Amino acid sequence: MDRLYAYTHSKIDVRFTKNSSDFVVEEVPLYEFSGEGEHLVFKLRKKDTTTWDALKILSEHCGIKQREFGYAGLKDKDGFTTQYISIHKKYEQKIESFSHSKIKIVEKTYHNNKIKIGHLKGNRFFIRLKKVTPTDATIIKEVCRNIDRLGMPNYFGYQRFGRDGDNFEMGKAILEGKIKERNKKKRNFFISAYQSHLFNLWLSKRVEISRLFNSFSEKELFELFNYPKEVVKLIKKQKNYFKLLPGDRLSHYPYGRIFLCEDIESESERFYKKDITVTGLLVGKKIPKAEGLAGNLEKDFTKISESFEDKLNGARRFAWIFPEDIKAKYLEDEAQLELSFFLPKGSYATTFLEELLHIEIG
Repeated sequence: MDRLYAYTHSKIDVRFTKNSSDFVVEEVPLYEFSGEGEHLVFKLRKKDTTTWDALKILSEHCGIKQREFGYAGLKDKDGFTTQYISIHKKYEQKIESFSHSKIKIVEKTYHNNKIKIGHLKGNRFFIRLKKVTPTDATIIKEVCRNIDRLGMPNYFGYQRFGRDGDNFEMGKAILEGKIKERNKKKRNFFISAYQSHLFNLWLSKRVEISRLFNSFSEKELFELFNYPKEVVKLIKKQKNYFKLLPGDRLSHYPYGRIFLCEDIESESERFYKKDITVTGLLVGKKIPKAEGLAGNLEKDFTKISESFEDKLNGARRFAWIFPEDIKAKYLEDEAQLELSFFLPKGSYATTFLEELLHIEIG
């Protein structure tokens, strides 16, 4: 495991099974559909079926190629999931005659443009936990309140790293020329896993630093960190769990431009109000990097050969997110706890659960 939990409670031993009864996902579009235009937009509800498999079944039914369909993101196989799909409206009659035991079209509208990857605000989740004791339910509710108030680290989930958790090693070997992978999709997936692994390592270190600043006195922190005393004081006084460092690359939240943190005192107040957040580096070419103290730490965990970096499409990703609408309902007679919450795009419900329960999922 390449991550450190932000909240320090003990492991909570409950039962979670990712199935269509206990794991429900509903996609939230980035914008309202116009109701008119050349593209048919339909809400697709599927059970224990990947997005790719659903699109393959739809394409075979319509007699067209999968690339004709537009979608904002991929949904897991296990669970009951809802998402929006677009297709040119000339295929509307074909879509209306579609029928499948695990896939259902529940409503439709129209829009001027095809849905593209990333065109979603986020996802709403419903999760049922089983074998939950009253004591554990109390702890879970308390941690939910903390996450609602202070947020949580935005680690990449196990889905990025494969069944054995070692996809990133394949990605590194491909970049180093030790392994050749001719399948472009697989190659990109392995390399992306390596970028994600480096991000998780960096974020875990930042969580560790934040934990220390939350736990120790200024005098102890002066001895632990080789930072100027005035900087230690500015970091220590921040109300956020996750501490900003001089030179961090910040972003408006939940979306907006990325900018340099030049005044951590004022920016930490905006962070506390959830107006902005910290970003971490997915290493690649022409991506703005952190500077100063934050930059030195970023280099320690994301430094790779410049020849590798020039081959990668990088980005900056939210390092800290603020889940919304968190609700936890305990059903004592059934020893079950029902969770519901909203996460921004690019975030994992399994990561939320791991932070909540301190167990590895997957």
